[in-house]
Amino acid sequence: MAISLKVNGLNRSVAAQPETPLLYVLRNDLELNGAKYGCGLAQCGACTVHLDGEPVRACVTPIARAAGKRVTTLEGLAKPGHPHPVQQAWLAEQVAQCGYCQSGQIMSAAALLAKVPHPTDADIDDAMAGNLCRCGTYPRIRRAIHRAANGGKS
Repeated sequence: MAISLKVNGLNRSVAAQPETPLLYVLRNDLELNGAKYGCGLAQCGACTVHLDGEPVRACVTPIARAAGKRVTTLEGLAKPGHPHPVQQAWLAEQVAQCGYCQSGQIMSAAALLAKVPHPTDADIDDAMAGNLCRCGTYPRIRRAIHRAANGGKS
């Protein structure tokens, strides 16, 4: 079955069963590997992408749910040569350690800042609660989100 969607600003059509996880289509069919397979149960957040601006767990989101909608992955978050403010803050705060969870973390943080430009610690905790980091970089993640909210200033 052909399913049409807009991925990172480009109209795409994929042949997939409606129940196929969006993550599989992104990684296997469209070769967009920013979203990672973590737990497969929507518990870790490594697969987070935006669906019409909302963060979703691509590992449990059926491709049929994305039909006709805008999907943004880490690869489409910013324009080439112009990192997203969250990506810049991640670098400035040296958030990444092993890095596996970071694309999901960044996508959740970007969605938060799109809705709440100046989040409190409680806002950050709520928005990031579904993103796990085995390396425990949570304090750096929080600092990076505040930095991004403050125009790159710590």
